[in-house]
Amino acid sequence: MKLVRFFAVIILLVSLSKNLSAQSAGAFDFLRLDLNPRAAALAGSYVANTDDPNVMFYNPAGINSIGNMPVSFSYVSHLMDISLAGLSIVRNYEGYGHFAFGVSYINYGVLTRANEMGVKTGEFKAGEVAFILGYANKLDENFFYGANFKYIYSGIDNISATALAMDLGLQYHLPVQQLTIGFSVLNMGSQIKKYYTQKEDLPLDIRIGLSKRFERLPVRLYLSFNNLNKDKSKFSDRLTSFTFGGEFNLSKGLRMRLGYDNQKRKDFKIGSTSGLAGINIGLGAVIKDYNFDYSYSSLGLLGSISRIGITTSF
Repeated sequence: MKLVRFFAVIILLVSLSKNLSAQSAGAFDFLRLDLNPRAAALAGSYVANTDDPNVMFYNPAGINSIGNMPVSFSYVSHLMDISLAGLSIVRNYEGYGHFAFGVSYINYGVLTRANEMGVKTGEFKAGEVAFILGYANKLDENFFYGANFKYIYSGIDNISATALAMDLGLQYHLPVQQLTIGFSVLNMGSQIKKYYTQKEDLPLDIRIGLSKRFERLPVRLYLSFNNLNKDKSKFSDRLTSFTFGGEFNLSKGLRMRLGYDNQKRKDFKIGSTSGLAGINIGLGAVIKDYNFDYSYSSLGLLGSISRIGITTSF
């Protein structure tokens, strides 16, 4: 019966966000990028994660399952001179719920300024940042909800734009089956300050997924269907934007991760080949009270992305 209620709430949230489903990404598209190496190694299949503060970027309901006071920092070496960084902190206040604070930042490096004739006239910088406050609590036994509130800033040279956004999330746990089902609506909001006169949409993303542990196997599998709000003629076509991954415990302190992103494999196909586009691998090592993570994500012939991260608890 509780599982029925879970899906009933999902249907309600999807209905409420239906009028936003036609939005396409414009400014602030960096919000789609995976910052954390563990999440990236699993191809971003994190909507049903329950043990990492970085779940707040995928499903704010997930922070309700996190104990102690974890803090995580991630750094991303992207293509060319682009770099990203992320920070997440979660704390449980007994009787009030779980609160989280997060920051995601992207630096596009030094860019060339040129006039309409293509003559170089100088250089300029560009970057974007999002500040996030999250909250999660218990809706019922094994049934959790969460919400994020975001302030987003984008600057290109001497002009800027800002936006306000919100994430909503649900998680339902089946402890006996070691199964978690997650649902989230990410980046609902609006631009409040324009670059010039054109108002741009935020990268709305509706996701549903699950994670499953196996009693006799040292592995946890993840699956996520993303961008379910995309306007396509058939609903089944929306299911092609899926990701899945596996986290394998090689020993008590060492983990290997693999992930596959079906949409990226299609997006980065050049000619008749995709190369290794959409393939992600990663390693995690626990040393004393610190978790060190690394991931490698292939973009096919365009190149690759490396991420490093560290997580600990106070």
